[in-house]
Amino acid sequence: MNDKNEADNVSAPGDARKKQTILSGMQPTGSLHVGNLEGALRNWVRLQDEYWMYCCLVDWHALTAEYKDPHVLKDNIFQMAVDFLAAGLDPERCAIFVQSEVKEHAELHLIFSMLITVPTLTRLPTYLEKKQQLDSYGFLGYPVLQAADICLYNAHKVPVGKDQEKHIWLANDLASRFNSLYRKVFNEPVGLFTETPLILGADNRKMSKSYNNHLPLDFTEKQTLKRIKSYYTDPEKVHQGDPGHPEGCPVFLLHQVYTAGASEEIAPPCRSGELGCVDCKTRLSDNLNAALRPIRDRRAQLLAQPDYVWDVLSAGADRARQRARQVMDKVRSAMKMNYRGNKK
Repeated sequence: MNDKNEADNVSAPGDARKKQTILSGMQPTGSLHVGNLEGALRNWVRLQDEYWMYCCLVDWHALTAEYKDPHVLKDNIFQMAVDFLAAGLDPERCAIFVQSEVKEHAELHLIFSMLITVPTLTRLPTYLEKKQQLDSYGFLGYPVLQAADICLYNAHKVPVGKDQEKHIWLANDLASRFNSLYRKVFNEPVGLFTETPLILGADNRKMSKSYNNHLPLDFTEKQTLKRIKSYYTDPEKVHQGDPGHPEGCPVFLLHQVYTAGASEEIAPPCRSGELGCVDCKTRLSDNLNAALRPIRDRRAQLLAQPDYVWDVLSAGADRARQRARQVMDKVRSAMKMNYRGNKK
């Protein structure tokens, strides 16, 4: 599908260079953490200058776990939007919006649900991992809604981690099935895989709110230091002076992101025992806090301007809705379901 109509909706400098569309989404779970920042947000900030970009806060997806308490979604959406903006996403260069404010997501989800079998969905990794905790139809159909999210904007690529590759395959497959059954409407999206640093939490597992091992962006500097001091350390390095093993240490992994020259400045004295874990963690905290300071300052400014944040989401939804309607017009036409427009 030709993306030239995008140029009418965006006025940021340099947009004429953009040729392809990407869709990024994140469940609104409140304020974000360092793992989100390094695993996704920094990459999105870079990509907004290269692609037509839609950044979606997927609140309908969040309902798979939050359906009993949807009242938490409003504040979670607000806090996440604040973090998106504080990290550098620019509403002049990308559309930032809430999924449920563009109803076409649900329409395309319904259409795609006719093109997929239940056994296919039950073989997907996410279902197999969580089927004991979540057993609703909404959870089973989650990947179909995800495919609709992507194809609704006719995205060419989706920036994701390798663990999401199966879901991108499903979006590609559904787009291909639709194109074969009716006529070509959709690009067949592919994953945009980029190198992201491994970010582990305080307990040496993947950084996650659900493990309570994370470093929230809204932590104060003192809270950050306290959390880093609680980090897992090398069990073989019991006393200062004992040789350490930086490879695989979650503190050293963060040093590699936030400490310039960590391989030369941190790893050798750790291995020799010259650098103790307490000093190592203090240095990390200093560097991490320095790197996060501009984001936290911007975050404080945005929290004082809630109307602005909601206006950004409203404007983003307007822009997303315009694109979604164009695509859905083509979908209905291909399926001969634009009844008033079809004379046969």
